[in-house]
Amino acid sequence: MWRLLPKGALSGAIGWGASRRLPTPLRAKLLSGFARSYGIDVSEAEKPLSEYSGFDDFFTRRLRAGARPIDATPGAVVSPADGTVVDCGVASAGKLIQAKGVFFELSELLADDAAAARLEGGAYLITYLSPRDYHRVHSPVGGRVVGWNHVPGDLFSVNGKSVLREPGLFTRNERFVTFVEGDAGFAAVVMVAAVGVGHITAAYDSDVATHDARFVRAAVRRRVYDSPRPIARGDELGTFHLGSTTIAVFQPGKVALDAFEAGASTKMGALVGRIL
Repeated sequence: MWRLLPKGALSGAIGWGASRRLPTPLRAKLLSGFARSYGIDVSEAEKPLSEYSGFDDFFTRRLRAGARPIDATPGAVVSPADGTVVDCGVASAGKLIQAKGVFFELSELLADDAAAARLEGGAYLITYLSPRDYHRVHSPVGGRVVGWNHVPGDLFSVNGKSVLREPGLFTRNERFVTFVEGDAGFAAVVMVAAVGVGHITAAYDSDVATHDARFVRAAVRRRVYDSPRPIARGDELGTFHLGSTTIAVFQPGKVALDAFEAGASTKMGALVGRIL
């Protein structure tokens, strides 16, 4: 069914509906019902429900101060997002990453052969964000944002069944890749879009809005900064305007990640590894 549906138009319609302002008297009731349906902990939200203008505003909410402390251990690598661990390991020779038993090429994921060559053999962590999770993505390490790639593509669902059913799903869906250099050498944080998530924005660059007409194109869009943007461990990178998946990949020999079993939960800012 997902293959046949016009996923771009469907995602656009979902996004349009989510961005509509809710009537002020109904906001708290409607958003409270939405939160209950998905098990969202509203006590972590930065503002009372009545102060969110609509579903997208609530979905992309910031959290109250202290809700996600950033691990302060020297040399720590932290989780870039809330969610469920899909897979964790090392990108093997041949530039392949495994997710739920399905392999895909790192070079295709990044749409960048040179970046893939620098990351081949490095540690990676794949995290799935469900509707209940906090949907802002943060930097797992400190350093400088040196550039980004926006890769157009499909908008398949990224749940477990879809990953198994659609070969190379993570390299077929639209994605936004942030490149960071610094404490842990070279790293890439990939935000993979999905149905209903045809909209990603970047905290470090106000020009990035993947639903904007400038980004709706067949070719990969790239930017390399003449003056890289400083970023600290745990600083915000971008926002999913609904749910999807993050993939963090690190330069080989620079980072050792903790062992995670598929299905483990993680929170943004929690310790997931260390810089070597």
